[in-house]
Amino acid sequence: MDIFQAIILGIVQGLAEFLPIASAGQVIIVTHILNVTFPNQSGAIAFNTLLHLGTLTAVVGFFWRDLIKIIKAFVNSLLNLVQGTFMDGLKEDVHKRLAWLLIVGTIPVAIVGILFTKQFEALFNNVVAVGVFLIINGLILVLSEHFATRGDKRVMGLTFKNSLIIGVFESLALFPGISRSGSSISAGLLFGLERQCAARYAFLLAIPAIAGAVIVEYKNIGALTETNTASIIAAYLAVVIFGYLSIGLLIRLIKSTSLRVFAYYCWIVGALTLILSYSYGLIHF
Repeated sequence: MDIFQAIILGIVQGLAEFLPIASAGQVIIVTHILNVTFPNQSGAIAFNTLLHLGTLTAVVGFFWRDLIKIIKAFVNSLLNLVQGTFMDGLKEDVHKRLAWLLIVGTIPVAIVGILFTKQFEALFNNVVAVGVFLIINGLILVLSEHFATRGDKRVMGLTFKNSLIIGVFESLALFPGISRSGSSISAGLLFGLERQCAARYAFLLAIPAIAGAVIVEYKNIGALTETNTASIIAAYLAVVIFGYLSIGLLIRLIKSTSLRVFAYYCWIVGALTLILSYSYGLIHF
């Protein structure tokens, strides 16, 4: 992998992680288009871990002020447990409630990720699977826009049951071609969250999931020694810069732009992926 390929993959990861078009699927497709190869599966997973580290840096950098408030509120809520005012804190303090909503929402993806890591890794380089799941991703986006009410609910109106179900939707993103942000935002809209609030909540919910993925796969990071240092740095910086920009872009766009726009893109790319896969003999009937 040369530095040009590394930058392109970093840009794709940065944009697609936070736009609802499925970063894993897009990276797999572009990897094949650019004919990027890795010495072994560990090398591919290590580079994927690097890309996720970049997206984690971007989202933490974007929401760092919110994260400080959430962490402080979480610590205070633990003190409330001792004082017997825990439930009052959840009802009165938005950041205390948000901290625990994020914890509850992370449970599904943690369970599914731990139990089925090997199965999901097996799909990592499967372009046919990517094509199928991109089409499914588009369907999720369209259905959420169709069934969602024009909600004005904020975080204080979100229940822990809602958060758990949003977390279930987020866990679908373990399939390459299903968008983490898209599935979480879709679930938020179905529960009546205001559109920008749904996007911000989805991005905050992504932080523990991405961090967990980086921690789980960190053991493979040593395989990057077979990739030149300039390419590694270039890919990481590209992810951070374009990831940061795409977060702000989607928060602005979602207020007035339907998710259907992204669904159409997913359907087109998914269909083209399947057609080309069939043409190159990757699909047999």
